[in-house]
Amino acid sequence: MRLSTAALDALVEDVIVDAYDEYEQLAAFQAVIEDRLALPFITVVLGIPVTVTALQDRPGSGIAAWCRQGRHAQAIGILDLPLPDAAPEGWAWVEAYRHWTS
Repeated sequence: MRLSTAALDALVEDVIVDAYDEYEQLAAFQAVIEDRLALPFITVVLGIPVTVTALQDRPGSGIAAWCRQGRHAQAIGILDLPLPDAAPEGWAWVEAYRHWTS
């Protein structure tokens, strides 16, 4: 699922249009991703399949994904998650967030 730079720029603009500084822009991305990313989904972290069950704002770290495997859970920065084999609905907003941070 590769989006063009122009498509990513358009998604970013849609998110940050009413945000005045980087904190408001981050909050806008958090809201859009929480609203549009289909949860739960499975991805692989360090060779282990994990289920992403929720998102959370981590001050100083950006948006984090709660990953579960069995009885274990850990928050991992959403930008550190690899693209799942079957990208969940709304993954384009994660890519737009990645584009915005770069």
